[in-house]
Amino acid sequence: MTQARLPPLRGSPLLRCLAIYGEMPWRFTATALMLAGVNIALVGQQVLVGHAVQEAQAGKLVTVEAAGGLDYGRVWFWIGILLALSLARAVVQYGAGLLSLAIGQQLLTILRERILVQVQRLDLAYHWRHGVGEMVTRMTRDADKVRDALINFWRQIFETGLIVLISLGLLFFYSPWLAAVPLALLLLGIALLSAEADALVALDRRIGDAYDAVTQDLSEGVNGVRVIKAFALGDARTRRFRHHVDVFRREARAAIVHASRRVPLPQTIIALGHAWVLGFGAWMVGRGELTLGALVAALLVVNTLVLRIEGIGRLLQVIADARASAARIWEVLDAEPAIVSGGKVPPEGPLGFRLSHVSASPLGDGAAVLHDIGLTVQPGEVVALVGATGSGKSILTALLPRLVDVDKGRLEIGSDAAGWHDVRDLNLSQLRRQVHVLPQESFLFSDSLAANLRLAAPDASDAELERALDMAAAGEVLARLSDGLDTRMGDRGVTLSGGQRQRICLARALLADADILVLDDATSALDAATERRAIDNIRRLRRESARPLTMLIVSSRLSTTLAADRVLVLSAGQIVAEGTHATLAATNPAYRALMGI
Repeated sequence: MTQARLPPLRGSPLLRCLAIYGEMPWRFTATALMLAGVNIALVGQQVLVGHAVQEAQAGKLVTVEAAGGLDYGRVWFWIGILLALSLARAVVQYGAGLLSLAIGQQLLTILRERILVQVQRLDLAYHWRHGVGEMVTRMTRDADKVRDALINFWRQIFETGLIVLISLGLLFFYSPWLAAVPLALLLLGIALLSAEADALVALDRRIGDAYDAVTQDLSEGVNGVRVIKAFALGDARTRRFRHHVDVFRREARAAIVHASRRVPLPQTIIALGHAWVLGFGAWMVGRGELTLGALVAALLVVNTLVLRIEGIGRLLQVIADARASAARIWEVLDAEPAIVSGGKVPPEGPLGFRLSHVSASPLGDGAAVLHDIGLTVQPGEVVALVGATGSGKSILTALLPRLVDVDKGRLEIGSDAAGWHDVRDLNLSQLRRQVHVLPQESFLFSDSLAANLRLAAPDASDAELERALDMAAAGEVLARLSDGLDTRMGDRGVTLSGGQRQRICLARALLADADILVLDDATSALDAATERRAIDNIRRLRRESARPLTMLIVSSRLSTTLAADRVLVLSAGQIVAEGTHATLAATNPAYRALMGI
């Protein structure tokens, strides 16, 4: 999936969302024309009612025939016209409503797709700073609010704008004074409503932040249910969740109270225009400056006008909510990833990697976790990396595929024969296809075993999937599954044990056919014999392949270090020792302590 084109408009976040309608111009234009026709027809219908009343006043609506009977021809004429116009309006309005809902749903789809694409683009540091709850809220609640506001834009703002123009134009046609006061009251009421908009946006922003906390807590409660049950934390987590919900409810109540206190006054001021037209219009009728039919038409028009403007008052809360939600959405969409792809293609042939005076701070805040790292791993070499908890092992592994970027120094991949290339100059997608990091957390999607494996090799046959499982010492896992490769894994592979998940993830990594494979404690849930079998299989695969596989294995197990060509000891963000297991075991007390020798 590629990044969708963003609208160029750089102003109000809600207007930027509205600009997405430019990607569906025919639907947008058709909806606008249909709604314009509906509202013009509504005012025309009210004018026709005024003409019918005028004929009734003049005695032309019902006349006496020569034979003494009553002629209702004009009555049926007006009834037919009004019914036909009402029917036509209903049909067109129904079609316009369907179109507005359709483009609203399309807008929602576009927004959610862009958020999902952006979530994939942004680097790990951004996700570490922002929780899952924030991303979920922006894709669900915030996107829904924007969609609702823009659908209401059609039903309220656009239609009301047309009604205002047509109605004031008709009143001005009858008398400039008949239109002047409603226009002044309308402008005053809208100004008062607009003055409250920023306060309502700020209130909804606080509601959104509170909702983020609710979503984050709910996500943690579901994903961490095993920990919660293991430590009997159910009551404590429930109280915590209830607190977040109470904060959310309190913020929502504050917004509702503010709107209920401030919005009715402007609505009342606007409604005074109805009284003006009735009073001033009756005075004009008495002076013979306005016909009764015209007064009736003016009253109908101004009544529609007042009702629509009151609807805008009710819509103000929706628009304020949407402005805050749109701002939160564009905060994500406008964020630029700190890690930007280069343009070069990684070199061909066997690949190794080397670090020269590398320092790194994963959060980009200057707090370095790795300091002046120097390291060279030749193509085809198997290197074990050991170190105490918090020494920076996972950050070092994340540097290779540029999940985290170096702050100082150079990280290069290549070989002495093909040359060494700074990873910052390489295309990210190709780099990550050739450098694969398998983390300790084994993540499986809620899909079949085959679908999870084919994420790394979409065209792999069933035989190739089974071979990869055998290489990862997971053949017996497949044999125990009732539906074989078609067995569904459940949410995050919940139906499997930790060791089974790790072996399946290892098989998936082998299917990726990377040149450099990094195992970041990815076999920690395996017993020593199974782990050794998997590593031996991988080493055999390396020997049999025309393109040798380079491996960096992070582990604290003696069996793993025994399988490596070389062992690195990491302490406080620096490599403090390296050599074979035998050499380090004989000369390095820190290594012996780590390995429990």
